[in-house]
Amino acid sequence: MHVLFCGSGWLPIVDHLRARLAPEDTIACWDRAVPLAQAIADADVVLPSNAHLGADAIAAAARLRLIHQPAAGYEGIDLDAARARDIPVCNTPGANHVAVAEAALLLLLSLARRVPAARAAFAQASIGEPLGIELSGRTLGIVGLGRTGRATAERAAALGMQMRALGRHATADERRAFFGACDAISLHCPLTAATRGMIDDDALAAMRPGTLLVNLARGAIIDRGALERALARGHLGGVGLDVFWDEPWDPSDALFADPRVVALPHIAGSTDEAFTRIATAVVDNLARLRRGEPVQNRVA
Repeated sequence: MHVLFCGSGWLPIVDHLRARLAPEDTIACWDRAVPLAQAIADADVVLPSNAHLGADAIAAAARLRLIHQPAAGYEGIDLDAARARDIPVCNTPGANHVAVAEAALLLLLSLARRVPAARAAFAQASIGEPLGIELSGRTLGIVGLGRTGRATAERAAALGMQMRALGRHATADERRAFFGACDAISLHCPLTAATRGMIDDDALAAMRPGTLLVNLARGAIIDRGALERALARGHLGGVGLDVFWDEPWDPSDALFADPRVVALPHIAGSTDEAFTRIATAVVDNLARLRRGEPVQNRVA
């Protein structure tokens, strides 16, 4: 079988897969100079990653037998088009929840200890500045209490933080109370119609002055304009981002120059262990296809 990886990053996944594929299988990366509908024509299996896999591309893939997302989120895949051709769509839940939880702590600690300002102070040979805060004893609010949210809560509790969680069916009053009760908030929910723009002007205004906000879920969960307004009025203590509104992002964007913002290049799930789990899950499903068995973690 021929596997096509469509991501614009995360290429070490391909190396992990290549080392585990059966001898008769091949894998290639999508050359973005070639239209996806053309590149996908001879693929038996597609790994969309962050590429948009629309109906036109799915229709052009005459040999396609499986769409396997090497991650948990699959909002960029046209599920109806895949169903129309009876092409199974699978994801890879639970592969990177430990990695993302650890990255959440990395962002929280970086904001609490004001790492960008500390780096600037280091460059000036300034000793003992800036003044940070301790996370111990503070309240962390988790939005999205799935595998990753729970793993983040467990690790933050080890630092002495208190936990609160926002329920999926919370009312507007319950949301405001949640935001107002937290010193830090970590986003781990999927991007849906209900969560798109959920962190808006009202949500940010309900947060305590100095709240730390980190997003390792999807960029569009935060309303960018609302975030910029909150930063402009000095309401937030810091913002940690591993996901963005557009990818690739513009490194010269003024938002990323703000010393209260810590931005990572979408690496929260990028560990050797996580990519090993992903590659193992994909190869297992290829073997299942070959044996005529049902694939695992099917979402459509």
